[in-house]
Amino acid sequence: MSSPSEDASSRSSSPDSSRQPSPVEEATTTESLVSHLLAAKRSLSSISHVLRANEIVTSTRKALEENVTAVARIEFLRSGMNEQVKILEQAQSGSRRVEQTGRADLDKAMKSVEEADQRLKGTLQSLRDTFVESGLRPISEEKKNLLDFVDETGVQKLVATIKESVRSAGRGHEGFADTNSAFAEEVLGVKKLLRQRNAGMSAHGAKETGARSPFPDVLDTMEDHATEMADNLESLVKHFDLCVLAIKHTEGGDVTAHRLAVDLPEGVAIGEDLVNATPEPISKDERNEMIGVIEKDAEQVDEVVTEIRSHIVEMESQHELLMEHVNACDQDHRNTLSAFRQLEDIGQRLPAFIAQSQVFLMRWDEERARIDERMEELEGLREFYDGYLTAYDNLLVEVGRRKALEIKADKIIQDTLKKLDRLYETDAEARDAFRNEQGDFLPIDIWPGMAEGPIRYKLSPVDAEGSVVPEIPESVIQQAIERVTRNT
Repeated sequence: MSSPSEDASSRSSSPDSSRQPSPVEEATTTESLVSHLLAAKRSLSSISHVLRANEIVTSTRKALEENVTAVARIEFLRSGMNEQVKILEQAQSGSRRVEQTGRADLDKAMKSVEEADQRLKGTLQSLRDTFVESGLRPISEEKKNLLDFVDETGVQKLVATIKESVRSAGRGHEGFADTNSAFAEEVLGVKKLLRQRNAGMSAHGAKETGARSPFPDVLDTMEDHATEMADNLESLVKHFDLCVLAIKHTEGGDVTAHRLAVDLPEGVAIGEDLVNATPEPISKDERNEMIGVIEKDAEQVDEVVTEIRSHIVEMESQHELLMEHVNACDQDHRNTLSAFRQLEDIGQRLPAFIAQSQVFLMRWDEERARIDERMEELEGLREFYDGYLTAYDNLLVEVGRRKALEIKADKIIQDTLKKLDRLYETDAEARDAFRNEQGDFLPIDIWPGMAEGPIRYKLSPVDAEGSVVPEIPESVIQQAIERVTRNT
């Protein structure tokens, strides 16, 4: 898009320059400029595409950097894990330490249950010791603690069930004799995960050795597109600025420019000097040259906007393809890590698979799964009650915040009412003065509202049913804030 000549204002005017345009010509030019300004203003919405382009470039660069690391980590892990699988496949059964290891596991589980039970009891006691502020409850209600609002039934039953499960595992399990088969199945699961390579990896050449990855070139193209889009947006902004300036050189243009050069898309701003400043006088030739530039640029606005849109569509498509590749690598990475974790687990339990007490270990694995599930449930209950206690502190903090806002709002209302009363008195005095000075000369029926008094205003809440924020002692709220801060 072109721009007006820098030395246009220094050239002398032609003999016809002194002639002012006719009202019809002026109106036609103004109407055309307004149309161009509105089109330019609409084109500025392309900033969303430019911002999205920057996001895509940043996301792509980060994804590629992370992907390189992830792929290297995958290959490194797989190389070592394949060797570990070979060791597991060669492992021989038999270990006298299996029973001792199992007993230690059982003792550890029982200790964990006891510790979890004590933590939960401590949390429940904290709820029992915390009384709800009277300001939050009905006046006639008895004082209640936080535990009164929750049902603790079943907590101790759950703890007893977990303990019984641990004791049952301690008495040993019967029924699993084929130790080697169970061990082989777990190793097989690891091998299957290691053989899995996501289809997206091969489709995008993730394993192609000796071939240069195409994605750095895609990033270069994206960066070029993003730069071109930013340059095009800058041209659109300059075109918009020039339209504003040209309108300000028309009769009544300041008002029109002020009215139209507002509500721009978020992120687009033109200088206040351009809108508010009085334009320097220019000759007719200079004005005609400016309008010519605008007309020429206006023909390119749609083309520039289309180019921006075309670039963002292409970038979105490229980004989608790249993310498919990255997601495929991520899935492969997750499979590898899952296999790695399983391999670690098998390695830790290897003595159990080769020990003479395999029956006990197999039953313990089953029982342990149930214990873990119930332990998660027990821990979830404790976290819920801890969260309940913290939430109550946050409730007190929220009450304090609302009360402060209520006080602030009331002050604003009172200040506003005082200002309205002063305006009313000023208006009433001005109306009386006008009637005293001009009333004798004006017919009464020339304007029925001439003798009316000023309007009085009042402020009232929109929601009259809203509840009043209760009064909570400041010391209580401050203590709640300190507890919330400590727990953050």
